[in-house]
Amino acid sequence: MPVRKPPQSAQLCEDLSWKPLSLLVPLLLLIVAIAPPAAAQDNYEIQVYDSETVPPHNLMMEFHTNYTFEGTKTGQNGLYPTNHALHETLELTYGFNDFFETGFYVFTSARDGEGWQWVGDHIRPRIRVPEKWHWPVGLALSSEIGYQRRQFSVDTWTVELRPIIDKRIGRWYGAFNPAMEKSLHGANQHKGFEFAPAAKFSYDVVRQVSVGLEYYGACGPMTGFDPLAQQQQQFIPAIDLNVSEKWEINFGVGVGVTRSTDHLLVKTIIGYRFSKFPGLGHKQN
Repeated sequence: MPVRKPPQSAQLCEDLSWKPLSLLVPLLLLIVAIAPPAAAQDNYEIQVYDSETVPPHNLMMEFHTNYTFEGTKTGQNGLYPTNHALHETLELTYGFNDFFETGFYVFTSARDGEGWQWVGDHIRPRIRVPEKWHWPVGLALSSEIGYQRRQFSVDTWTVELRPIIDKRIGRWYGAFNPAMEKSLHGANQHKGFEFAPAAKFSYDVVRQVSVGLEYYGACGPMTGFDPLAQQQQQFIPAIDLNVSEKWEINFGVGVGVTRSTDHLLVKTIIGYRFSKFPGLGHKQN
């Protein structure tokens, strides 16, 4: 994902106030109150998408590193446990023009007794409303299809449609991803699309640092949500470091608040954008 541009210098000269930070939790809890509870998270790429796309002929390389401190301790439904599992994901995203990009993921997992294993691959085209249209909010649509091995997911082929809505007001930023997921092959292929919302609110403390709260989940089939005990909800207090437009740095600690959710994990995202990526007909800056 591309890094959001830092606020203008005029905004940065404003007096800092920590008062707005106290609103982060109630605001996100309001989102959860009006949306159904969440469900399954795969703990490989934990990210609320913004509406921006990678600039034309640029390549974004990201590493998603997630470690589960408290997860499932015994295999369920033939799956490997998640407790003390390290998930490393490589994401490569190329911008074709000012409104279209395509990302490719390689998922891996490492755990004591299992070694380092390839989990699967996904491809993700994404289109957005161009900035030059000057819409009042950012709008984009991400689609994702991919394969994951049966030892790591009861559904080996899945597809996702993720609308993206976001908005920046001064130092505040908010994003909502009402994603819809569908199993194409596996235990849940008979089900329709499942609702998997994600949301984020953040506040720019200083020019280089934003603090916020992220929420992830899914509810089960849109025609009838799963019982609460089978749903998952996860909250992640997070920090974004806006050191440069070329860099993306995110760190968070995730807490699962339902019985079916991994209870505690740490996630990091480190990304770098290569301009005019060589090998695609353009010289590198």
